[in-house]
Amino acid sequence: HLVESGGGLVQAGGSLRLSCAASGRTFSEYNMGWFRQPPSKEREFVAAISRSGDSTYYEPSVKGRFTISGDNARNTVYLQMNSLKPEDTAVYYCAARRLYGLGVTLEAYDYWGQGTQVTVSS
Repeated sequence: HLVESGGGLVQAGGSLRLSCAASGRTFSEYNMGWFRQPPSKEREFVAAISRSGDSTYYEPSVKGRFTISGDNARNTVYLQMNSLKPEDTAVYYCAARRLYGLGVTLEAYDYWGQGTQVTVSS
């Protein structure tokens, strides 16, 4: 069970930190990812982190602005989003992947959260 939080309304250039808390499973057993679904668009990959936390991967449009990290003690993964742009507006989802390796497709992930809305105003 994955539960996202931290979404909201922010002005362009601002920051938000999303959290994804995992219950019923040990976060360190999974590779984790963040996806987003902009209005009227398909869900798309944003960032991924390995179960060890040693490896990360970002979608090019967010690289340098977003940072994915994990806290095994809290069973939580974070997405720090800086320099937000109106085109970052979307519902953000976290996901867990049982297999080894970072995944960038929806099919690569086994469990999903319910999503949290991020709205960036211009």
